[in-house]
Amino acid sequence: MQPYLVSILPKSGVFKATSSTIFKYQEHSMVANGGSLYLQSLMILGGAIIAAPLFKRLGLGTVLGYLAAGITIGPVARLIADGEEFLHFSELGVVFLLFIIGLELNPSRLWSLRHSIFGLGTAQVLLCGAALAALGVYLAGLDTEAAIIIGFGLALSSTAFAMQVLEDRAETNQKHGQRAFAILLFQDLAIVPILAIIPALSPNEPSQASAGFHLATAIASIAALVIAGRYLINPMFRIIANTGAREVMIAAALFVVLGSASLLQYAGLSMAMGAFIAGVLLAESSYRHELEADIEPFRGIFLGLFFVAVGLSLNLSVILEYWAVILAAVPIFMATKIVIIYLLCRIFRSSHNDAVRIAFLLPQGGEFAFVLFSAASAAAIISSALGSELVAAVTVSMALTPLSVAIGSRLLIKDKADDIIEENFDGAGSDVLMIGFSRYGQIAAQILLAGGIDVTVIDSSSNRVRAAGKFGFRIYFGDGTRKDVLEAAGIRKAKIVAICTHKKSTTNHIVNLIQSEYPDVRLFVRSYDREHTLQLRAQGVEYELRETFESGLLFGQRTLEGLGLSEANAYAIREDVRQRDEDRLHVQASEGIMAGRHLLFNKPVTPEPLVKPTREGQRIDKSDDGQRAPSPQETAAAPVAAE
Repeated sequence: MQPYLVSILPKSGVFKATSSTIFKYQEHSMVANGGSLYLQSLMILGGAIIAAPLFKRLGLGTVLGYLAAGITIGPVARLIADGEEFLHFSELGVVFLLFIIGLELNPSRLWSLRHSIFGLGTAQVLLCGAALAALGVYLAGLDTEAAIIIGFGLALSSTAFAMQVLEDRAETNQKHGQRAFAILLFQDLAIVPILAIIPALSPNEPSQASAGFHLATAIASIAALVIAGRYLINPMFRIIANTGAREVMIAAALFVVLGSASLLQYAGLSMAMGAFIAGVLLAESSYRHELEADIEPFRGIFLGLFFVAVGLSLNLSVILEYWAVILAAVPIFMATKIVIIYLLCRIFRSSHNDAVRIAFLLPQGGEFAFVLFSAASAAAIISSALGSELVAAVTVSMALTPLSVAIGSRLLIKDKADDIIEENFDGAGSDVLMIGFSRYGQIAAQILLAGGIDVTVIDSSSNRVRAAGKFGFRIYFGDGTRKDVLEAAGIRKAKIVAICTHKKSTTNHIVNLIQSEYPDVRLFVRSYDREHTLQLRAQGVEYELRETFESGLLFGQRTLEGLGLSEANAYAIREDVRQRDEDRLHVQASEGIMAGRHLLFNKPVTPEPLVKPTREGQRIDKSDDGQRAPSPQETAAAPVAAE
């Protein structure tokens, strides 16, 4: 059985693999419609290009725009007759999406989400499935077998819709976004046992041997994918990278995604799960960012086409024929899921607002429901007519996702307690632990991220944490002066701790704490001023930098260039000043803050009186008591010493 990217043909109950679906669709379109596939593709792309920006501009989101384009082109204008075939092909967008998500989740971070995945995720699938099955028995009069399949099919949510909404709202890396993803990930895993019970519920004679064979095949396929990911894929990319052929690297990236997806599909699992596992295995690869850049364009276009295809596949004739049933069923099953997911999130210690966000994000039916209902129809558990009704109901629920999220946003509570962010360090632990994320830290983090370095950031400002999360940064709320916070943030895994706090006293406290508790940790520290630099060097930090030093040097260089000096000469002067400053620091470290004045550049000032002096002047190198007075150079050097 190949449960993902299959045709939904309730009357025949036949499963067709993606590749055969695509080829048959192309053959049918080219022969029956005289080469209209090209024109259909243009219509779909044109509709997406027009609708998505328009709906985004209206504040309705790109997902609703894609859906509107599909509904207009398909069911309304009837420019494309068979939207379901196109839907199965465009589901490759979900495959690429899961691969990219996997790239962002290294195994250690995935392990840190285990409580949300196997705790909250398990509870959601079981309770929602049981509740919806019970409603099917008592409200719709379904038999037990059909109710179980329908209940658990509707308990699953749409990964594509939910993740796109989170991405549009820049909430993927926020706590509720991570928990929603954990639930979706478990749902992808749950499809396997749910599909496995279909033969047992079928009125046809079940085959125990067949079920055991599929289970063994699934386990063997996952093991093969893990082995290939660890020992074959990285060497392959290394060889390809050495050739310098960019197009071959892109082809290899597509091969890895589609190959891993197909392997698990033929084993009876989902293509999306195969792509996700491949992504996780490559998350710590040196080619991670290259792969993400190569796959991202395909992910974007196929995911957009998937939303268009959902609109195309909306069967208006079924909706019109069974409108009363669908009108009652969709709100009931969505409301049931909202209530259960909200309560479960509260039990698992989510705040009210996070629980509301998650519950109203995941009430729709998902892509896997299509698979289950097709399989149930083939196994004679449900009728073909009922299968068509369920597919229409799931499609309508998907289309209602943006509306559901908008309703949930109105139920959020805004109070002071909501501004307090819980110290949660799920997924923390990187090569660099950055403490403080003000302007200085943000600039430094950009350099590290551009270099492919994973950074864990903690900051004690809830406003800064919330704002940074909207831009996609993985930042945690916490006080860097506390040992327990540093432990939770993964200081023992960090190769370097970058202290970017802006208060001198706070910085000193953190440096002292880390040097006493973690003496082997390398410290890179933001210095407040010259005296602070000398103090930090005396404490033995590996690297320090005054917060205004580099910007002042560059500003001076650019000013010289603005006055006509060549860039090379201005740069040479800047570097000379930098070296003099370093030499002066070495002298001051041993002789005190006033030492090294001879290394400063200064120009003596000759005062010109604005009014006639009232008495005769005297030599400026003599004081009233006959002692030598400080020279202008010495006078000018005094304030500089404390810079």
